[in-house]
Amino acid sequence: MRLALSEAERAYEQGEVPVGAVVIQKDRILGRGHNRIEKLNDPTAHAEIIAISAAAESLGHPHLKGATIYVTIEPCPMCAGAIVLARLERLVYGARDPKTGACGTLYDITNDLRLNHRVKVSSGVLENECSQMLSSFFRKLRSKTP
Repeated sequence: MRLALSEAERAYEQGEVPVGAVVIQKDRILGRGHNRIEKLNDPTAHAEIIAISAAAESLGHPHLKGATIYVTIEPCPMCAGAIVLARLERLVYGARDPKTGACGTLYDITNDLRLNHRVKVSSGVLENECSQMLSSFFRKLRSKTP
C-alpha cells in the first residue's frame, strides 16, 4: 500500500485527485499508476485502469490471475469492473468511498455472484493516510476557489 500511496503523491503533485494503484504478483510489481484524468483529458485515466493496463502489458496477456491490486481508495464502478475483467485475485484498498465506491460501499461489483469472477477484498489498509491525502487535496482545491 505504501507504493500506492507514493503513486497518489505523484498525482497530488500534478494537480490530480490523489489516487494511486499498484498491481503485484509474487512480490513483483507488474504495473503502477496514478490518476491522470486532467493531464490526459481522459475520464477513464483512473489509477486502477492505468496500473491494470501496465500489468497486462507486462505479462503479455489480459488476465492477471494470482495478482493483487493495491489502491488508495475504494474503486468506482468502472475500475471495479476492470478488476473483475482482469481476473485479479485480490483487491486491497485504503479509504472507503461513500460517493462512488463499488467494492462494498454503494455496490459490490467485485463479489457479484452474477459475474464470472469474484475478487477477495480487504479494506481499511493505511486508511487514515489515504483519507488524509484526499482531504488535504480537496481542502487545498477549495481554498483556491474564489
